[in-house]
Amino acid sequence: MTTPSPAATTTADPSAHQLHQGMFGPYRITAADRREVMAYRISLLTLAVAQLGCLVQWVWVGSTWIAPWLVSMAITLGLALHWIHIYLRPLHQALRLLWLLGVGGGIALAYHAGPAQMGSTLLAQPLWIMAIGPYFAALTGLSFKEFFCFRHLEAVGVTLLVPLLLLLALLGIIPLEQQGPLWLLEATLLLVTAVGKFWLDPAADIGDKSVFQELERRGSGGG
Repeated sequence: MTTPSPAATTTADPSAHQLHQGMFGPYRITAADRREVMAYRISLLTLAVAQLGCLVQWVWVGSTWIAPWLVSMAITLGLALHWIHIYLRPLHQALRLLWLLGVGGGIALAYHAGPAQMGSTLLAQPLWIMAIGPYFAALTGLSFKEFFCFRHLEAVGVTLLVPLLLLLALLGIIPLEQQGPLWLLEATLLLVTAVGKFWLDPAADIGDKSVFQELERRGSGGG
């Protein structure tokens, strides 16, 4: 990639010509890159709002008919995992697979209990956590990526709380019905993480594109 001539800098989108120096050479942050970042951030924010809404209903109204929230959570996490920038394609694909398995477990739960009683069944039969657990593993992976890349303490809070709370419920140490405040804390931390991303330069979410390009060249490209 060569440095553009001065004439090439008179484009409608300044980002289209701005060069960044990466580990494997210079790269550009394009308008398409910025749109992808915005799609990721909106998906993550919608996921956080949906999860918080689900938990507020669960804690203060009851676990009946939380299915619409769960559907929204499933869709928005899937979209976030589609748009997220991760250098290693196998890791990106693993998170997508976990999401798919978790959604499959949720569909099985809905078929078994009925959409209206999904929450009640989880409370009464904690083993269903194993069916939907891969979804939360994917969420944990996304949160870890946010912490690893940006060192946001709220993201590491999500990364630690999600698997810990599910494990405690599965082992019967702290049942799900007693975990409401902790899940509300986790959802709030996720919301803080999502909102905070809108103050970051899109280039931060994209990362070093030269690494993606080099991995693509080697045949083990980024996702």
